[in-house]
Amino acid sequence: MPPAKSTADASIAARDARRLSTLLEVSQALSGTLNLKASMQRVLSILVRHHGVVRGMVTLLRDGELHVEAAEGFEDRARSVRYRVGEGITGQVVQSGKPIVVPRVSREPALLNRAARREGSRQELSFICVPVVLQRSAVGALAVDLRFKPERDFDSSVKFFGIVSSMIAQALNVQRLVEEERRRLLDENTHLRQELRERYDFSNIIGTSGPTRQMYEQVAQVAQTNTTVLIRGESGTGKELIAHAIHYNSLRAKKPFVKVSCAALPDTLIESELFGYEKGAFTGAAARKKGRFEMAEGGTLFLDEIGDINLSTQVKLLRVLQEREFERLGGTDTVRVNVRMIAATNKDMEKAIADGSFREDLYYRLNVFTIFVPPLRDRKADMLLLADHFLEKFSREHGKVIKRISTPAIDMLMSYHWPGNVRELENALERAVLVCDGAVIHGHHLPPSLQTADASGTVTRVALKDAVAAFERDLILDALKTTRGNRAKAARMLDTTERILNYKVRGHGVDPRRFRSPEVGRRVADAPETE
Repeated sequence: MPPAKSTADASIAARDARRLSTLLEVSQALSGTLNLKASMQRVLSILVRHHGVVRGMVTLLRDGELHVEAAEGFEDRARSVRYRVGEGITGQVVQSGKPIVVPRVSREPALLNRAARREGSRQELSFICVPVVLQRSAVGALAVDLRFKPERDFDSSVKFFGIVSSMIAQALNVQRLVEEERRRLLDENTHLRQELRERYDFSNIIGTSGPTRQMYEQVAQVAQTNTTVLIRGESGTGKELIAHAIHYNSLRAKKPFVKVSCAALPDTLIESELFGYEKGAFTGAAARKKGRFEMAEGGTLFLDEIGDINLSTQVKLLRVLQEREFERLGGTDTVRVNVRMIAATNKDMEKAIADGSFREDLYYRLNVFTIFVPPLRDRKADMLLLADHFLEKFSREHGKVIKRISTPAIDMLMSYHWPGNVRELENALERAVLVCDGAVIHGHHLPPSLQTADASGTVTRVALKDAVAAFERDLILDALKTTRGNRAKAARMLDTTERILNYKVRGHGVDPRRFRSPEVGRRVADAPETE
């Protein structure tokens, strides 16, 4: 007796060891990929190889029916079989959430045999079906046919296959979480892209002045093309805003918009940042890294402050613009890219070319379509619109209710010369909102540099007599242009006499004949001047 008991114990130990080994394989199969169907197929193959499983099937609940997700040992038609919940043993297992064991398949009439014919089989089979339970609810079933063995411990087998089904359930849970996160990220991505498009739509660029309208027209003309654009203007005028507007109103709007601030990158790093590098290209290059050109594939690359780029990088940049290809740092493979280039600078490029700090051929490659962003002092008509926009923006951000800007404060804004342009105006309005303790922005809420003409550098230094004379001359020139040099009509426009106008014309050194049309000029060339 003791030897027999010892043999049984050894058999049980071997079975348990085999099961543990199988569970490890099952775990690896389920965690090795996010393709759950392929994983479950591998799990069934493992069970067939190591546990005497003749056939195996995993069904999952979808749209109110049980669909075959993986099958091993069945004919191909088995994969198209559908079960209703409660139909057959598999449907009953999912309905009840409890396992069912059929020790001898030949004696069980409840088996539907829709996936495979079990009658007439040369060997007797046992059938075990366990639920796949997720969040306390059966969402599917694992069903296996085993070779019939009278001595089989069905309770132990049910526990083992129950563990396998719980591992499948966990893998299913992970897949659902990943899918939910993917959908959330896609929705968020779509929402953010739409938000960016609305934010950077060129119709949202604030201003109605002549220079601003001209800028609108240029952006609208170039946005739908793939033309290289050079944006020029002083610091703080909003060059990056224009670049965003061009991209998000172009055919590349769904592709990446990648920005590189050339002034912020050291000369030793800018080339690797733009073009990437190969593994081992330099100390610390542990792996290949893509550059900004590759990251912007199909989209737009915005090179801000391009006037600060070094000469060695300019050569490589010129090749990319010409050939649309380059090599990574330390590499020999040619990388081709489909990228639209937008560059911006606040430098005097003509002077940079003259002193040799910027390549002339690169400048002409960049200067295909130039947009000049006007400084704020040249678009004073937009001042109130911009001020109201920033007032509303910062009032909302800082949780304040500020309704307007007082007239003296508006006069201060209008008289200031704004060397920092729109960026300086934005900062000034944010400060005013922060220090304002009422519903109106007053002059003392504005930065000190705006509060006096002396401090702001806007004090008038011209003599009154000279200012009046200059204004008078401008009025006369404008009237003569309008009347094409006809002094009688010009005098009537200015509500004065022709004699007085002639006196003023001689006094200011104005020649009315240069405003005449060629035909009129020929007819009156020899006529005496009217006094």
